[in-house]
Amino acid sequence: MLKNVAAALLLAASLPAMAQGPVQPAAPATPPKLIVAISVDQFSADLFSEYRQYYTGGLRRLTEQGVVFPRGYQGHAATETCPGHSTILTGSRPARTGIIANSWFDLNAARADKLVYCAEDETQPGSSSADYQASPVHLRVPTLGGRMKAANPATRVVSVAGKDRAAIMMGGPTADQVWWLGGPQGYVSYKGVATPPLVAKVNEVMAQRLAQPNPGFELPPQCAAKDFPVKAGSITVGTGRFAREAGDYKGFRVSPEQDAMTLAFAAAAIEAMALGRQAQTDIISIGLSATDYIGHAYGTEGTESCIQVDRLDRELGAFFDRLDKDGLDYVVMLTADHGGHDLPERHRLNAMPMEQRVDKALTPKALSAAIAEKTGISGKRLIWGDGPAGDLYFDKGLTAAQRTKVEAATLALLRAHPQVQTVFTRAEIAATPSPSGPPESWSLIEEARASFDPQRSGDLLLLLKPRVMSIPEAAVMGYVATHGSPWDTDRRVPILFWRKGLVHFEQPLGVETADILPTLAALIGLPVPKDQIDGRCLDLIAGDGDSCAN
Repeated sequence: MLKNVAAALLLAASLPAMAQGPVQPAAPATPPKLIVAISVDQFSADLFSEYRQYYTGGLRRLTEQGVVFPRGYQGHAATETCPGHSTILTGSRPARTGIIANSWFDLNAARADKLVYCAEDETQPGSSSADYQASPVHLRVPTLGGRMKAANPATRVVSVAGKDRAAIMMGGPTADQVWWLGGPQGYVSYKGVATPPLVAKVNEVMAQRLAQPNPGFELPPQCAAKDFPVKAGSITVGTGRFAREAGDYKGFRVSPEQDAMTLAFAAAAIEAMALGRQAQTDIISIGLSATDYIGHAYGTEGTESCIQVDRLDRELGAFFDRLDKDGLDYVVMLTADHGGHDLPERHRLNAMPMEQRVDKALTPKALSAAIAEKTGISGKRLIWGDGPAGDLYFDKGLTAAQRTKVEAATLALLRAHPQVQTVFTRAEIAATPSPSGPPESWSLIEEARASFDPQRSGDLLLLLKPRVMSIPEAAVMGYVATHGSPWDTDRRVPILFWRKGLVHFEQPLGVETADILPTLAALIGLPVPKDQIDGRCLDLIAGDGDSCAN
């Protein structure tokens, strides 16, 4: 079996994509045997549509033969990786999942940094937001796999990703196997189980590939116009091909090679575990992280991102071909945890001179110092935050009078700043009803309410204006671009469904990623109480008929 798995690993990551024909047999009336749920980290609706005409592989199959919602939304304001992944297979917004950000502050915590990572168990001795034991303990709702397993314990639930938070938030606490890329040693798990032979073989193949240099990828014709250098601080981007030396793990991780390896792992897991070959429906979630790493490191509009989308399309095509060869009856769902915004320096070169980086004065440390000077309250850090946008927390050691003074001064300073769109207090957000109706029509405070948790959210929520990048300098984190804003560049994502025989149609109106769980649950006849989720079932049958009627 392992010999076959090794062959599957090599094949899934290297087969050329094959064009898919337009004619398919009718979709079966029976439930699919395998759900394949794919999240492409930072694959914005803009990025999806920009290259749509060039797809020849897996993305072409999904867009030409599947059901396409090009205007999907991660409806909430906190458009980060962990909250986004928490919505995809739970049917719930972050306000319900409890995953309000990648990290939040617990000012009652004993540890000095007070920062809690979304996928850590901070109760473990010595845990910190940077050095932790990964865990799903903060996820407050079940995933689709968890609901399937509760209904039928024979269901196998597997989650594989490039990041721990992607694997954990999509797999959930009751998944049979959860794996993510843990470093040069390969894929690791929070389950604490001995590495099974399958994963040992995957890691062996990865080590072999990492030990070989990569001369880089050829530049596809559609990327030629993007091939010019852009300087952001001390960093120059825009002309990369992902060449790396042997053993360069960072170069491997921030490249199309990572996604190829993750898809190869998923294909091998499906084959080795015989997923989709028993009486029940199984589910595998796949988190592809390279698009996000590349978007941060190089931006979304250079040769690097263009090559990545081309390679993603090819690798998905090879992956789907492998599943077809094995004769599986499977349904695919593909979406993203959030969108992304290109670096201001390239935008300014391309007709957007108003693009800018955030003022350092808005960073929490600088803001705290300014408020201390204005209020005369010294000797402590008045304001805690994880960056120059998002949740801000007032120090717990303030008296009621001091807190009132600090809040008033902070609101006055922020609301007068030219880069600030608005600042909401926790009382204003808490008093706002949960949003309803089309996600494209939500107000900013409704977006904020969708990712508000009274136990974890801050005292203030700072939202920057459009076209203000929340990284002050490109060299600060080694990143040139990011996401996390309440604007559509970061909220909008594609949502795609495919199954052999499914009649293609496209719905351009807005839907939510929270709609994915009830939609997939309906396909397998799994009842989900409507009061336990935020999403609604999307009818995947073109014309007459209703896939949500089960």
